[in-house]
Amino acid sequence: MHARFALPVLALAATALAGCSKEGDLVVAQGVGITALRSVCPAVGVPDYTGDITTFAPGTSRTADALDVSAAITNVRSTCNDTGDQVYTEATFDVYAQRRDPAGARSIELPYFSTVMRGGNAVVAKRLGTVRIDFADGEYRAQAQARAGAYVDRAAATLPEDIRDRITRRRRAGDQSAAIDPLTEPDVRAAVARATFELLVGFQLTEDQLAYNATR
Repeated sequence: MHARFALPVLALAATALAGCSKEGDLVVAQGVGITALRSVCPAVGVPDYTGDITTFAPGTSRTADALDVSAAITNVRSTCNDTGDQVYTEATFDVYAQRRDPAGARSIELPYFSTVMRGGNAVVAKRLGTVRIDFADGEYRAQAQARAGAYVDRAAATLPEDIRDRITRRRRAGDQSAAIDPLTEPDVRAAVARATFELLVGFQLTEDQLAYNATR
C-alpha cells in the first residue's frame, strides 16, 4: 500500500470503532464536548485509493472506450468479539460493479486484501481473497459481498495501567498538570500508538491500477 487513510491513533472516534464499546473502555476527553472512545477492538476502514478497481480491454489502454469493468467497495461493517485473550474482528463489505458491454452472462473475480496495522504504520498481518461478481445477460451492474477477519492479542491492544492512569486521572483547576494534555506527552502518545490496531480492507491493486486511482 502506497497510500492509506489517516486514522488519528490518539483519538479514534466512536463511530469508527464498529460498536465495540463496553463497560471498562477508556473514554478520553479531547476538548469541550469532544471525547474519544478507545477499545481493544481494532478500527475498520478502507485505505486511500484502494476502494475502487478498474480494468481495461486492452489492458494497456486508459481511454474511456476501453474501460471494461469498474467496481467499488462500500457498506463496510464490522463485528468484534473481545471476550477472550484473542480479540476477533470480522469486516463485511459490499462490492458494486459495472461493465461496459452487457452482452452475455459473465463472471469475474476481483482480488482484495485485509491487513492488520499497528500504530498506524506497522503491518502485523496481511491476507488475500477474491470476490466473485456475476453479471446476468443484458445487465450492466452486479454486486456481491465479501468478508475478512483478524485476531489481535488483547494484551497488546491494552494500555498499560500507568499510562491509563495518567490519561484518566482527575485534574483540578489551577494545578500545573491541568494545563497539559497527557496525550501530547511523547511516552503516552507512543504507548497509545503501540496499543492501537486497525483492520484495513481494499482491492489488491497493481501499480498501474493504484496510480490510476490516485490520479483520476
